Amino acid sequence: MKFPAFFKNKRKLIFKLGAMALALCIYPLFIMIYTVSHVNQSDLEGGGNGPLDAYRHTLASAVVTYTLGEWAVNITSYFMESEKSVTAEMDRHNNHIGAKIGSHAKSFKDIEPTVRQHVLEGACFSMKDEQTTWLPKSYWRKRLLW
Repeated sequence: MKFPAFFKNKRKLIFKLGAMALALCIYPLFIMIYTVSHVNQSDLEGGGNGPLDAYRHTLASAVVTYTLGEWAVNITSYFMESEKSVTAEMDRHNNHIGAKIGSHAKSFKDIEPTVRQHVLEGACFSMKDEQTTWLPKSYWRKRLLW
C-alpha cells in the first residue's frame, strides 16, 4: 500500500520533531554530567560562591559555547542570572569568561585545562575581563553536589 505524499511528509516532520525534542533533553543532561563530573573531581574549595563555583560556571559556559555558540550562554545567563545580586553578577562574569574560552578553543580537550588555569589565576571580587572571580570565604556555601 502506497501512502500519499502528505502522509510521508507528515511522518518525516514527526520524526524530525521527535529527534529535536530528544536532542533538547539530552544536550542539557550532557552539559550537567560533564560539568558535575569535573567539579566532583576537583580539589578546589567553595562550591557555592567560591573558586569551585567559578570553575563550574566557567566550564559549563565554555562547553556550551564550544558546542552551540556564545548565543546559548547569553540566553542562559539572561534567564538564570537575571537578578540584581553580587552572586548573579559573579556568575554572569564567569559565564562570559567561559564563553570566551569556548569560542577560542581549538579542540574540546583544551577546554577544561584552560578553564582550570583561569580559575587558578582568578581572584576574589575581580572584574577583569580575563579573570574568573568569586566571593570572600565568608560567603561560601556548601552545595549538595559539590
